Formats: sequence, structure tokens, C-alpha cells
Amino acid sequence: MDAGIVGLPNVGKSTLFNALTKANALAANYPFATIEPNVGVVPIPDPRLNIIQSFIKTQKVIPAALRLVDIAGIVKGASEGEGLGNKFLSHIREVDAILQVVRCFTKAPGGEDITHVAGSVDPLRDIDIINTELVLADLETVEQALPKAERAAKGREAETVARYELLKKVKPLLAEGKPARQMKIDDPEQQKQMKGLSLLTAKRVLYVMNVDEDDVNGTGPMAQRVREHAAKEGSECVPVCAKIESELSQLADAERDEMLEMVGLKEPALASLARAAYKLLGLQSYYTAGEKEVRAWTVPVGATAPQAAGVIHTDFEKGFIRAEIYSVADLQQHKSEKAIKEAGKMRIEGKDYIMQDADVCHFLFNN
Repeated sequence: MDAGIVGLPNVGKSTLFNALTKANALAANYPFATIEPNVGVVPIPDPRLNIIQSFIKTQKVIPAALRLVDIAGIVKGASEGEGLGNKFLSHIREVDAILQVVRCFTKAPGGEDITHVAGSVDPLRDIDIINTELVLADLETVEQALPKAERAAKGREAETVARYELLKKVKPLLAEGKPARQMKIDDPEQQKQMKGLSLLTAKRVLYVMNVDEDDVNGTGPMAQRVREHAAKEGSECVPVCAKIESELSQLADAERDEMLEMVGLKEPALASLARAAYKLLGLQSYYTAGEKEVRAWTVPVGATAPQAAGVIHTDFEKGFIRAEIYSVADLQQHKSEKAIKEAGKMRIEGKDYIMQDADVCHFLFNN
């Protein structure tokens, strides 16, 4: 799962990225500090892995991973070349979801002012600036693609006709300033073409509310406005204090847990971000467990057993025979796979089985 971190300059974007990836670089207080995107791959916290390993002793525990891309600060007019202009676009096109960091804090931890590029702190205005720039960039993409698509559609091939019809439908939506993800697409071929267009506003958005240290749960008025906005458009939002997360990332586990309790948090931001991103993208985890490793795998909700096997290796999907499956809860209750089988809880599932969150699987396949 790939997520691009975007935001206006000085909203705490790079501080958050550094904290999540445990980087030590200091974020500078000026626009365009990040010229090329920094990339970090971070393990997604998953307590179920520890539960599995407590009953199945293994050499390694491998969590699912989140690939974070810290994209250069976007400013008003970026789609027309302001700031870094279109340099950020290719990096956003490559990710699965957008994490938009929104400033909901007023002052820096030491009390000093951190200059906002617009001169004041207004999270909804900031959201609108970035969304507008992405919409304008997409509108340009669509307008440039339409003439070629129209010519290609004259050949009456299903693929080219679907692409042309899709472009004709999405253009007026973008022209109204609305994101492409608001458009309902029922035609399977048009759904395929939408993925191929890689429109920025077709991606789902998770709003990361960078809050003050005394509002870690995001109950303040600015955070509440972001929550209402996210709910209205069907997005997710998570409160994060980047300053606290930066400090937590430097601590040993025991000290970190002590600080979490002190500031009123149950867990570091990465866990809540990962869960929100999973929900946003319609993802879930299943597990494999053996002597060599216990491992988490990410699949879409609704994936079949063969499709889940294909995440491990394409040959597993092609040669799929059946899967032996039980749940993490079954393992907690019965303590071993042997006891699960004896209790009749080890299920044999075929090609039509729809994977469930927290399934533990053994796949059988032909080479």
C-alpha cells in the first residue's frame, strides 16, 4: 500500500513523515524544503501478529508495510507552475491514496509563530487550495487526452470508445471544481479506463489533522471542521500531533508507552493512520504462519482465496487447489493448529471463498 503525503508548506508534513519513518532530518521552516520526494517503507503495527507468534513459534514476524512518499509542498497556483509546479504530479499519480496533512495547530511547541503561506490558519481553506490544484491538473490532463481519444474511438473498439465516453463524462465534473472520485462508474470497461488515466482526484483522501499538543484527540474547533468536511465527502480523517510523534519516534518502547499515557494517547499515529487508510481503501489483512515466518498480507475486502494466494506469488493463484483456513480468534481459543483441527474449526475452502479479515491460511496449489 502506497500513500503520498501532501499539504501546503509549513503544515508539519515533513515532520510527520520523519516521525513515522523514524527519520532524524529536521524540517525547515520554509516552503519547498523537499525538492524530490522522500520515500519510507514502514511496518504497520498489528497486535494479531504477536498473538499468532505466541502460539506458533517462528523465526521471523513480518508485518504488512505502508510505503510513504513525502511529496513537495503544494501551493496555490501549482497547476499553473507556481512553486514546484507540476513536479509533484507524477509522484502523486503513483500512490494508492493521498494523506493530506491539514494544519489545525496555531503555534509551534515553543510558542513561536510558524508562518502560514496564506497568512492565517484555516484548515478548510487549505483543503480547498490543494483540492483545487489537483482538480485543475486533472482537467488539463483530460482536455489534452480528449482529441486523441475522440479520434481513436472512431475505430469503434470497446476499449477506445469507453475511454472517450469516460473522458467526456469526467470533464464537466472537473470543470465544476469537483474531484473525479465523485463520479459513479458502472461500466466495467470505463472502470478499467479510469484506473489507466491515473487522475489525481480519483484517489481516496485521508485528512491528517496536525493538531496542537493540548488537543491530541482532535476535539478542538478547527479539527471538528475537518471531521465534518471529511464525513460530507466520504473521506477519513485522523488527528495527529506531529511534534509529539516526532518525540515518540526517538524513544525506546517502555519510554514511548509512558509518554503515550502521559499525553493521553493509546498508540502512536502510525497505527491509527494505517487503520484509517485500510478502511479508506477497502483493505484487510490475512496471515500465513509456519516455522520460518508469521506474515501479514494485504488484500482488498471481497478478494477470493485464489486472489489472496496470488498476493504471495502469481503461481499460487494460477495453480490454486484449496485453502485450509482458521481465524486468529480460533487460535486464541484452541492454542494450536492441531487443537483447531480436532475441534473441527479448520475449514477447507475452495476457489469461491471470500477472504475474511484475520484469516490464517495454508494454500495448496499445483506447480
